[in-house]
Amino acid sequence: MDIRQLETLLAVMEAPTMTRAAENLHLSTAAVSIQLNTLANELGVQLFVRSGRKLLPTPAGLRLAEHARSMSGQLKRIKEEFANDVGSDARPFHFATGATALIYRLGRPFRMLRKRFPLLDLYVSVMATEEIVSGLIDHQYDIGLISLPVHDERLHIMPLFEEELLIVRPSVTRVKGNHIGTINPTELDGKPFVLFPKHSNMRTVIDRYLDGLGLRRRVVMEASDTEAIKGMVESGFGYSILPGYALKQSSKFFQTFHIPGHRLIRQQALATPLKAYPRALTGSVAEFLIELLGD
Repeated sequence: MDIRQLETLLAVMEAPTMTRAAENLHLSTAAVSIQLNTLANELGVQLFVRSGRKLLPTPAGLRLAEHARSMSGQLKRIKEEFANDVGSDARPFHFATGATALIYRLGRPFRMLRKRFPLLDLYVSVMATEEIVSGLIDHQYDIGLISLPVHDERLHIMPLFEEELLIVRPSVTRVKGNHIGTINPTELDGKPFVLFPKHSNMRTVIDRYLDGLGLRRRVVMEASDTEAIKGMVESGFGYSILPGYALKQSSKFFQTFHIPGHRLIRQQALATPLKAYPRALTGSVAEFLIELLGD
């Protein structure tokens, strides 16, 4: 018995027909049949029964497939452990981030990252912090740029930079420049707000802030995209609280404020999943981004 035979078994189980499995393995149908027969004879069991044009696994075949998947996963981990050279690592690298950071903070770092790691096969996913955290825990992503607070012992969290969240109010006239004014909390009490969705990390931070000031608000709209919220504010739907980096337009139909003595700051961080055998490239990319983005 060898690993190739077990891979053939899994391929036949996962493909709709023997012919398709053979194509996926780049083998002839006869070669696939020989491997399966050899495996069955060695174990002294029947692995498949034919039903029309299809092969259906027997209970023994299903049990063997469980072992095969476990061995295949272990083999993959062994290969990753011993092929962990940063300079030659050309495997897909998955980075997850929020839209605001991607648009306003990551353009130049990504360009420099590609120069520093020319073989980097970078894939970027854009989503909210809570989705990034879930994906990191499931090992879907190598690195995530998240908003704190996040507490999970399955993640390694590396603080990056602080970002002020500013109050945004519609303006009937075009506003130029990046002036940040001050506003009295009482002016916000009971006002309509366009906010991030409930249960999102950003919404939690904002709700705690407004609750701490004892301010009521009417949430007239929820959106997960910062640019969409900006557009709604400019259209006069209501106030909002948004990351300062997303508000540095040269011209817009909204005003920005903070409350003296009550500035709202969020911490951005890099997060990676904790693994028994961490990918060396992940650590190198994280160190490089901390150097570029850290406070």
